[in-house]
Amino acid sequence: MEHQVVPIKFNRLGKRYYFSADGKHINKGDKVVVETVRGIELGEAVSEMITVDEADIVSPLKPIIRVATEQDILQNADNEANEPYVLKRTADLVKQNDLEMKLLNCEYTLDKSKLIIYFTSEGRVDFRELVKDLANEFHLRIELRQVGARDGARVLGGIGPCGLITCCSTFLGEFEPVSIKMAKNQNLSLNPSNISGLCGKLLCCIHYEDDNYKEYRKIMPKIDSYVRTPDGKGRVSQLNFITLTAKIEFDNGSSSYYHVNDLRFREKAIEEDIEENGSDLKALEE
Repeated sequence: MEHQVVPIKFNRLGKRYYFSADGKHINKGDKVVVETVRGIELGEAVSEMITVDEADIVSPLKPIIRVATEQDILQNADNEANEPYVLKRTADLVKQNDLEMKLLNCEYTLDKSKLIIYFTSEGRVDFRELVKDLANEFHLRIELRQVGARDGARVLGGIGPCGLITCCSTFLGEFEPVSIKMAKNQNLSLNPSNISGLCGKLLCCIHYEDDNYKEYRKIMPKIDSYVRTPDGKGRVSQLNFITLTAKIEFDNGSSSYYHVNDLRFREKAIEEDIEENGSDLKALEE
């Protein structure tokens, strides 16, 4: 059995969530009203309807309630217009309760039954009294959500070390895991100030090139390993993965750059060197 589904976004950089068209005809760019875990929300179809087989659906799809009416769109605009005031009053109450938290943004559900406020903090925050104060102030259900440093940077935006607007606030829809191992794999300096973004976490762009560097590693020698060159045996002191070249230092103090195709360092070459040099095994270890 096949189903018509529509990918929906709730903000410009958010993830896509799939909803059942439920017999409705939805076009790309249509504003639609749906029910999510947060409540009734206004979203936008980011593509035309997609036909999927029931076997490919992992979890039950919620239906699109309706294509947004003019009243829905006006209500959403009114909700957004009130958000600056909400943040200002919330900031006052945070200060009043002496809490260590940095407010990011807030949003109402479309029907204004709930107010969700997002913040970042270095640690856990006991905001129970703050929730009571907010409920008394705005007279509706309050939900405070602590988000990670990367989400905070996405909301605030800024200029990255490359001189461009941060990826997370322009095109990056989801955050991929970035590890120190990736930085090491790319021979990057492990100085935190050199490999950290505005969020204080590892630069997202380290992930972009990781697959390429993994492939380069398969065809390049290792630093401090010994290789055969057209000019004799030497030690690898530097690697350039972009040009696929290596700097080789020789025992006489000279050095030169060679393309990987001009080097012999794989198992076959090592075996030949062992046969030729007898006990000179240690010098060939990587």
